[in-house]
Amino acid sequence: MDDLLETGPAATGTAAAALTERLGAGLPPEALITDPDVMASYAHDMASFCEAGAPAAVVLPRTVEQVQHVLRTATELRVPVVPQGARTGLSGAANASDGCIVLSLVKMDRILEIDPVDRVAVVEPGVVNATLSRAVAEQGMYYPPDPSSWETCTIGGNIGTAAGGLCCVKYGVTAEYVLGLDVVLADGRLMSTGRRTAKGVAGYDLTRLFVGSEGSLGVVVRAVLALKPEPPQQLVLAAEFTSASAAGEAVRQIVERGFVPSLMELMDGTTVRAVNAMANMGLPETTEALLLVAFDTPDPSADLAAVGELCTRAGATEVVPADDAAESEMLMQARRLSLPALEAAVGTTMIDDVCVPRARLSDMFEGVEAIAEKYDTKIGVCAHAGDGNTHPIVCFDPTKPDDVRRAKAAFDEIMELGLRLGGTITGEHGVGVLKKEWLARELGPVELELQRQIKAAFDPLGLLNPGKLF
Repeated sequence: MDDLLETGPAATGTAAAALTERLGAGLPPEALITDPDVMASYAHDMASFCEAGAPAAVVLPRTVEQVQHVLRTATELRVPVVPQGARTGLSGAANASDGCIVLSLVKMDRILEIDPVDRVAVVEPGVVNATLSRAVAEQGMYYPPDPSSWETCTIGGNIGTAAGGLCCVKYGVTAEYVLGLDVVLADGRLMSTGRRTAKGVAGYDLTRLFVGSEGSLGVVVRAVLALKPEPPQQLVLAAEFTSASAAGEAVRQIVERGFVPSLMELMDGTTVRAVNAMANMGLPETTEALLLVAFDTPDPSADLAAVGELCTRAGATEVVPADDAAESEMLMQARRLSLPALEAAVGTTMIDDVCVPRARLSDMFEGVEAIAEKYDTKIGVCAHAGDGNTHPIVCFDPTKPDDVRRAKAAFDEIMELGLRLGGTITGEHGVGVLKKEWLARELGPVELELQRQIKAAFDPLGLLNPGKLF
């Protein structure tokens, strides 16, 4: 797929003029951007270490027909297309390639339907996650997937990366809420997959195939999403530990005893100290791990009390259960400050995303600590502990070549550690450009070849998001 750009038209001269003319014939003027300075702002997402090219055009469609026009034009002229959402991704999956059409779906932002009987919402891909969550909450329902960027990230982007969030331990990830999709294929044809019924097993599950495909198989223009009844207000408990291994043991016991928290987050000592420095949270400097556990059950106080006892037996030095929603929110503030606090400590961060079996969570934390010492690099770790999804955050100064070298080396060793522990290179951020090499290692040659064949079946010319995944 990487040789595609050599066969497409150059982004200058008559070829660029022809592309602009053909696109403009089926688009309103405001939907087509060719100003180089404006296009540069659409060139990349939020990932570090990922190259981005210069697009030949940026298109912001408002209708399905306009998306079809773009894909037909791209096929006729053999121009690559890079679909985008809000560009909050962390793998380079939305990065432009030289001479491509960036297809930004943010203007397709309508909530088309909310059905409280079938418990579904029908939305366009540019709907912001938080906008949908608030809209369904007004009707007593709940859309659980909640990435940390939920105030800005779009549903289409969430589908493209199979996004997760804090609630995954109980409610699962985006893939479990996508019932059906309307997708424009590379040649401009419109296809509908899936259903809006509670059950449905007709044919291959193409809906699930598109979730997490990072825009490499087609462009999602409509989604049918499952909803749940709104749960009770959750209460949060914070438990402090003097080691990550003790906190990991507490996580193991909580899961083993059958508790189903609505949230279970773990922060290492590096992160706790960064948060203390930024916000004066008052956490002891001896805290090497902070575990946050929440329940939205009918009697959350009883669940928190039982989990608090488990934490104490596992070695917690202090357990603080919240009495109400306000106290819960105050405890959660430490987790939300993790990334900005680590960024403030150094200046730039590279957020990793490695998921390991819950039983190996302590090994992952200890392994990352050893990697940080080996490369003399600050690495803070936050984790969705309930599902083993860790986020090692590598801090470095991008103006210092040696800092960058050590950060990249640490990143590679973290990837290798995750695979060695029986995990996966990404639990929710996706592969994009950042982890292409590591995807090949995880899948192996047979599965990698089959995945490439699937890509070729949907996109025989290799026009959709070339250079990503494989």
